[in-house]
Amino acid sequence: MKKLLAFALAVVPFSAMAMDMDKGALTMAAKEDTAQVATPEVIAAIKAQNKMHADLTEEQIIELDNKWRAEKKAGGGELIDEVLANGTSDHLKGVKILAGGRLLEIFVMDNKGLNVGQSDVTSDYWQGDEAKFKKSFGAGADAVFVDEVEMDESTNALQTQVSVTIKDPETGEAIGAVTYGVKL
Repeated sequence: MKKLLAFALAVVPFSAMAMDMDKGALTMAAKEDTAQVATPEVIAAIKAQNKMHADLTEEQIIELDNKWRAEKKAGGGELIDEVLANGTSDHLKGVKILAGGRLLEIFVMDNKGLNVGQSDVTSDYWQGDEAKFKKSFGAGADAVFVDEVEMDESTNALQTQVSVTIKDPETGEAIGAVTYGVKL
């Protein structure tokens, strides 16, 4: 709980800065905040999922993504329930609550762009084909990507998404990414 409170205090300025859309300030704040999101437990969950998904083909990834989309349309299902019930999702839900409505969603992805955990159900499971993943994880260990302002399908609100590469603290290697949906 102390970690969540510390993160909430850090995230308030991050979210407030989004109102000004100062990409430099958003980038700096997102990097600082990601240090709070990327707890040892979250790092371990990303590494475990990377290992579990190491041999997935693009066809299998698309099948998983289609399953997710069908479950979302049906109001839930096994894959969505599994992700939403894990420890990473619990952590992200707490962070979102403590942000006081300034963050609309937070989700963490593995090295293929598949959701590891999330505060809310995303519209799809595979982010790996989207700019938020390609321009963060795909750009290297220190990358931050601030997307354009848009009406988001998942949150049904005007937001910008800020995505940051998550790296292994021991090796410095990029292992995943986190995306923050920042309310405007």
